[in-house]
Amino acid sequence: MDSIIEVQRQTHEEIEHYERALYTILSKPQPTHEGRLQTEHKASQLLDRIQSRVVSLNNTYEDQDARKAELEKLSATGNQNNLDEFYARLGKIQEHYVKYPETIANGFELELSAFMDEGMEAVGEDDYEADDPIALLFSGEEQYGKYLDLYANHTTYNNLKNISKRLGYLQYLDVLLAAQSTTVHNELPKDCRTTRDYELYIKSLHSYLLSFAKRAQPLVDIESQLREAEAQFSLQWDTGLIEGWEETAPKQPTEAGGIWCAACQKMYSKQTVYDAHLNSKKHIKAAAKQAESGEPPVNPNGPSTSENGANGASNGHGAVTASGSKHRTAALLTHLCTGMLASLASVLNDTKSNVERRFSLTAREREQELLEQSKPKAPVAAPTTTEGAEEEEEEERIYNPLKLPLGWDGKPIPYWLYKLHGLGVEYRCEICSDHVYMGRKNFDRHFQESRHAFGMRALGLPNTKHFHEITRIEDALALAEKLKREGRNEIFEQETMEELEDEEGNVYNRKTYEDLKKQGII
Repeated sequence: MDSIIEVQRQTHEEIEHYERALYTILSKPQPTHEGRLQTEHKASQLLDRIQSRVVSLNNTYEDQDARKAELEKLSATGNQNNLDEFYARLGKIQEHYVKYPETIANGFELELSAFMDEGMEAVGEDDYEADDPIALLFSGEEQYGKYLDLYANHTTYNNLKNISKRLGYLQYLDVLLAAQSTTVHNELPKDCRTTRDYELYIKSLHSYLLSFAKRAQPLVDIESQLREAEAQFSLQWDTGLIEGWEETAPKQPTEAGGIWCAACQKMYSKQTVYDAHLNSKKHIKAAAKQAESGEPPVNPNGPSTSENGANGASNGHGAVTASGSKHRTAALLTHLCTGMLASLASVLNDTKSNVERRFSLTAREREQELLEQSKPKAPVAAPTTTEGAEEEEEEERIYNPLKLPLGWDGKPIPYWLYKLHGLGVEYRCEICSDHVYMGRKNFDRHFQESRHAFGMRALGLPNTKHFHEITRIEDALALAEKLKREGRNEIFEQETMEELEDEEGNVYNRKTYEDLKKQGII
């Protein structure tokens, strides 16, 4: 077993080697998004190894007894003539190098060399490989960490109870983008945000955002940011600064029918007057003073305010009562999601632009795009000078002040084409569960797509040309009744009609076939 001093020396050496490897990886410019992300993941792995070495090294330095005993053995403290241990170890070292005169790399150097070679292959010197471990971390919708995949969360959002309005996917992204200036989902009513379904939804959204941030930003210390956000939330929650989650204490009416305010020591005859005074500076100051003193005074004209105290006192901000603490988890996750969405604002904007761009593509253009994405990517030569890198960055910047959808070439489509396709106009289809289609072209196309066909099938109606342009369930059912009254039942029998073949190869529909079979003709 190596001495503790040798272990410390070797650990210091390994840390230095890792730091040099980290510099080597980060100093190499990567012109592509894939190359940069692969480089960041390799750097993150190196930082994890350095962190583990630092923790181990710190533990050995804190073990002062072991270090003192080791120094006493080698320096012969207290007995200057006893250096047997020192010379014994020196002899073993000399014997080892006499037996193995050639310098042979140890296991650590071989491991680091293999790691660096693997890193160089992964950051773009070879062709893109389908089994790239970084690519496997992302779904097809995320496209190597460029975009967010929020379709599942969007569906869950639209299925929340007490929701005022179901949103299309683009509108849902706009709601999340609004988190940069306010709390996310403050557009939802309170009775919706205090449900169990909302808590499960916001938990799922937080889990996905956290997972995506770790995969797409491996060098960002997300855990420490979350700890700071949780500490900030706890402080605001305890002081009653988190609004929208409070459950105000019930007001106790007096014998005269009024409402007693324990903080202001005053009775109010009407509920509206009582509610209005809660936001006054006088009440806020009195409520704060009451909270510092502890138990509120007794109501001389009605029930004891100690009963109110059991339910929690009300302050100017609508202080959170004991029963309101059950919503703390949902409030915390909402607070954390707000911060994470703000940090992912650029990715969220790119996601919205990508969705708008895909709406403007035809089916053939979408297929062509998928084929281009599936082709192996050729290696991109890095710029030889800083000036060349700056020129490439300038070319990559796209001027798009109107935030138009991007075309197949990655550039904004012309504004006249945007207006021609009407991509700024929303078309809603009730049969498709209130799905919103942007642009007339997408709206016309959706009548032959699976979503609309499934909705028609759920209504028991055929998806024929007679129902084209019908988007309301009520209108579709009314049209179906009208067609039946006109004797056009063949429209409804069209999809269920089956053709059967007899032994001679003659083809009949099922009704004719069964009639002929009963008569013994076939």
